[in-house]
Amino acid sequence: MTDSVPNTLVDGFGRHVEYLRLSITDRCDFRCQYCMAETMTFLPRREVLSLEELERVARVFVDLGVRKIRVTGGEPLVRRGVDEFLANLGKVPELRELAMTTNGSQLASRAVTLRESGLSSVNISLDTLDPAGFTELTRTGKLSQVIAGIDAAVAAGIPRIRLNAVILSGQNEDQVIPLTEFAIERGIDIAFIEEMPLGQVTQGGKPLALFDSDSVLDLLRDQWQLNATTAGPQSGPARYFAIEGSDSRIGVISPHSNNFCGACNRLRVTAEGRLLLCLGNEHSISLRDLMRQGYTDSELKSAIASALAAKPERHHFDAPDEPQIIRFMNASGG
Repeated sequence: MTDSVPNTLVDGFGRHVEYLRLSITDRCDFRCQYCMAETMTFLPRREVLSLEELERVARVFVDLGVRKIRVTGGEPLVRRGVDEFLANLGKVPELRELAMTTNGSQLASRAVTLRESGLSSVNISLDTLDPAGFTELTRTGKLSQVIAGIDAAVAAGIPRIRLNAVILSGQNEDQVIPLTEFAIERGIDIAFIEEMPLGQVTQGGKPLALFDSDSVLDLLRDQWQLNATTAGPQSGPARYFAIEGSDSRIGVISPHSNNFCGACNRLRVTAEGRLLLCLGNEHSISLRDLMRQGYTDSELKSAIASALAAKPERHHFDAPDEPQIIRFMNASGG
């Protein structure tokens, strides 16, 4: 590496980027209402990065100082060849944490393989414990399949397991307590997430309604003593609370009500190779185009470092006059 090639990523606001969310597919076996439309048009396969290209992107970012990579989708486990891909990433010596976000549908048969690949943490989406409500929210999913996957991940000994629950007003706020009890019973963490305003997603033709993090915490404090805690520099945007008398933690992720951008240490690469500099903005460059034009690794690193100049200070999900991001969550990378 020459002196002109960077080995760290620092944006214009002095924030060090150490965390990459890497989407390997925009496809999914669910059609969750807050994530995508019921009828989706997915990317042509030629536009999606090959697994070799994805591995190259990952290694370039590790060379640039990234120490945590979260593999996302769509649903990453529907991508053919993902087990070998993860095993290759798990062998990168400088990578401290290899994580995944999944809907859990494939975990029952894959958890042991994932653990053996070096997966150190997994986030599993679960928004309700009501079977009919689960099918309504996911449009195609079966709750029993996901619960079996969660239990398989626990049994496989994946070190850190967290449930992700998107709470929507008038739909599943009654699930906050049951979901937390479910997590405590299994000794795993749970994070409650305010719905991300991406794409044009509705329920019955009506916009999905925000249930904010303070309302979630009010419900939880009626049941448990919560103590604010820290989760480490690469933990992402969640604010964590220890539950008195339990090893489980509760997290809240609040893109609307509690802006977390000041400590942003993340970048996203979409399945088609777009380097998204912010989830709530359209600033991006195409790493796919650069690679397919013959850029060397050194040239890629320089392009990525230069792109950070356009990383905004913050998103504007809480500003109603700002234009909506017409990009579904499955296209943004989980």
